[in-house]
Amino acid sequence: MKLVKIKKFLLISIAFIFLISVTACGSNTANSEEKTIAVGGKEFTEQDIMVHLVSELIEAKTDLTVNRKPFLGGTNIVFTALQSGDLDISVDYTGTGLVSILDEEVVNNADEAYRIVKERYDEEFGITWLEPLGFNNTYAIVMRADMAEELGIEKISDLEEYAAEFSFAATQEFMERDDGYSGMKEAYGFEFKEAKGMDPGLLYTAINEKQVDVSVAFATDGRIPAFNLKILEDDKNYFPPYDAAILIRNDTLEKYPELEEILNSLAGLLTDEEMAKLNAKVDIEQQDSKEVARDWLVENGLID
Repeated sequence: MKLVKIKKFLLISIAFIFLISVTACGSNTANSEEKTIAVGGKEFTEQDIMVHLVSELIEAKTDLTVNRKPFLGGTNIVFTALQSGDLDISVDYTGTGLVSILDEEVVNNADEAYRIVKERYDEEFGITWLEPLGFNNTYAIVMRADMAEELGIEKISDLEEYAAEFSFAATQEFMERDDGYSGMKEAYGFEFKEAKGMDPGLLYTAINEKQVDVSVAFATDGRIPAFNLKILEDDKNYFPPYDAAILIRNDTLEKYPELEEILNSLAGLLTDEEMAKLNAKVDIEQQDSKEVARDWLVENGLID
């Protein structure tokens, strides 16, 4: 009888210990989840670098764990993820927010464009635009420099004479968005013989290898000088400013208010030239985006 009681006591003790351990594990898991935030980006190199740059800075300065989600897709996919809470933080550009998300007319004044997106995102989406990072990754229309020189093409308007014979390539997103190809055709009054959308990574190869005559590029892309491409002057000021800034959900900022000061330590430090160098390290020198981001933070005294 005593033996039965002892066995029963042992079984109850084991069950109790197991229950405590499960509860503790559950508590630890919950705490772990509470201390995790998600940083995501679009499907091109610069955004990949920014995901790691922001993530490395957060993990070095806080006890948060960052779930990194680079190469999620285009603007709408990343914005939807940020709006729904699947992402806490992303990096975007004022012109993109203004035209593609808010459906506003182009604003050429950089300060005014930033003011509008900052106010409207806060009011309508519960998202904060932090201070601009310092670079303007506007769209650029490019040609091979030797071809542009031979034909005397300096600005986008100069293409009108040749457009009926030229092929044009851009990202699929540029072909579809309002501030993309359709708007450019209307602003400049011409269209190309052929216009096709392709993966961002293939654009530079296509124009460098003479598969197309004219292409869209990102102004901070290191492949522009590396491939000897010429940026044509946007003489009708079609493209709005695309000043980059970190976006963060208001509820995330309320939960971790220290993130505002930490992330704003990047404000103004990333010039067009600096960003182009970082992009070139990945695209031309084939360095790892995470290492490039971390090295830059260390070199600039932002992390140890």
